[in-house]
Amino acid sequence: MNNLNSNFENRKAPKIREINITPIAVVDPPLLNAAGLHAPYALRTIVELITDDNISGISEIPGNISINAALETAKNLILGRDPFQLNAMRRVLEDYFGKETSAQRGDAPWDQRKLVHIFSSIEVACMDIIGKLTGLPVVDLLGGKLRDAVPFSAYLFYKYEGAGGELEFKTDPTATGWPAARQASALNPTEIVAQAKAMCKEFGFQSIKLKGGVFEPRVEVDSIFALRTAFGPDTPLRIDPNALWTVETSIKYGKEMEGYIEYLEDPTRGQKNMATVRKALNIPLATNMCTTSFEEIPDSISFGSEDIILSDHHFWGGLRSSMELTRICQTFGRGLSMHSNSHVGISLAAMVHLGAAIPDFKYALDTHYPWQSDEVIAGGRLKFKDGSVEVPKGPGLGVELDREALARLHQNYLKCGLTKRDDEIEMQKVVPGWKFKTVRW
Repeated sequence: MNNLNSNFENRKAPKIREINITPIAVVDPPLLNAAGLHAPYALRTIVELITDDNISGISEIPGNISINAALETAKNLILGRDPFQLNAMRRVLEDYFGKETSAQRGDAPWDQRKLVHIFSSIEVACMDIIGKLTGLPVVDLLGGKLRDAVPFSAYLFYKYEGAGGELEFKTDPTATGWPAARQASALNPTEIVAQAKAMCKEFGFQSIKLKGGVFEPRVEVDSIFALRTAFGPDTPLRIDPNALWTVETSIKYGKEMEGYIEYLEDPTRGQKNMATVRKALNIPLATNMCTTSFEEIPDSISFGSEDIILSDHHFWGGLRSSMELTRICQTFGRGLSMHSNSHVGISLAAMVHLGAAIPDFKYALDTHYPWQSDEVIAGGRLKFKDGSVEVPKGPGLGVELDREALARLHQNYLKCGLTKRDDEIEMQKVVPGWKFKTVRW
């Protein structure tokens, strides 16, 4: 035992020698949502930490020029540190940037806080390094694997014609199957059903989510009914109006969907309004908008705002914080699943490791992955089987950077001219004068 202690005390702690921050732009179709329209490219930022013994750890976060600038500033706080010492890194980042409040999240459907993005990118890359140093997959660093594969849900969008990128609003007339559906317009229930059939056939998804908040609620609820008719009673359905409905509208259309949907995600804005809707309906409510940080959980429990919290390790401060959230959800009888935004394989791998470690897994996770066609990991895109992704093999995240793809996608970023997500501006290119509203119906 003394020899073991001596060996541990005398070990050479790894140090972070280099931090590379690379913004990329990946092709994204013109998908409609409550905030407007997706641009032809989705922005992501790839973070790579390299230790003094040349061990590389990688992560991926939503791309934003101000967050990238903050990451550059954070370099001096992280360089030279031991990747195992995540608590110390969190503290030094909080001391420098200050603690964030939930109000800094913003009104848009995506989270705009800086510190949670910075720390999650550092933490995931460090855990990738720790996994490689110990020979363990990230899932084992989170407490161990409870399932070999993690199920995801088909994520449907109303959309304009086009596949994004240089294609913009053009289509490839030779495409078939999912590539054709990915390019086709989907502006009504019939087209949404066609999109769902193509996506489920290609990826094997067993449940379906519809991104709402786009059209008058009657259209979106009729899309749910059309999906139920097409897929039958055994396929779980969910819809997300992104909080654009009033309490009254949420209750009216929620009543219609009782018995039809697995859960209703963020029909209305704010914890108190969500609680009112929850009491009126016999449908579980889920959220990625009204309860988005640990500081909001006491009011969530007090008000009874939701039944399911949709976590996102990019927004909740990393993978370990997300595991803390699972324990809180267990304690207070909340379900837990995962939110998604447009991402490539590094984020998907991290989500799979986390999903494999979650104790109570009841709801398939969200993913935009089928909508993206670019990839930055070696070996190409991760595969779905029966709607699930197997936990990547190997230590750490189990995925590595494709350096050529990274350089190419960085050139996309430099050429496209986008520096942050702004769906309102993109929507105005199609509908002049269009404005985002926090409540629309």
